[in-house]
Amino acid sequence: MTLLLGGARSGKSALAVEIGRRHGGGVTFLATSPTIDGDLTARIARHRAERPAGWATIEEPLDVAGALAAAPRDHLVLVDCLTLWVNNLVHRGDSDAAVEALSSTTAAAAADRPAPTVVITNEVGLGVHPETDLGRRYRDLLGRVNQQWARAADVALVLVAGRALPLADPWTYLS
Repeated sequence: MTLLLGGARSGKSALAVEIGRRHGGGVTFLATSPTIDGDLTARIARHRAERPAGWATIEEPLDVAGALAAAPRDHLVLVDCLTLWVNNLVHRGDSDAAVEALSSTTAAAAADRPAPTVVITNEVGLGVHPETDLGRRYRDLLGRVNQQWARAADVALVLVAGRALPLADPWTYLS
């Protein structure tokens, strides 16, 4: 599993699509975004236009583990994205503990797939301190979820301005 982490417009989706294009087999795109307004609908349309026509698409805002299980076992799966998935779970009313438990089992399922899985997520903890309790809760929860997925990933990259930096387990340096 490869985790692509970065801020908005950092190049995560473009890199994920390029990884999919270079993959020698089938590709399934797992989209977690609901269409809740015109801006999001336009963004989804732009993302769809960037993908090759032959790719399969699964649109699943909540049951990412189920969607991963439903994807062909030999397909590379691109998950776009954990950021919206966590938002959807919070919006549904899931507790932080429930989100973290679900995230842990879903990350393990993604890492255990026989074919590659590429997962996109935003780093929201580097920006402005959220004004609201909900904003702070979401930032902190997504940070913990991102840590779970980074631990489960074989490769974790942080993207800035379309460039990638590898993320190493700190214990490789500290042990």
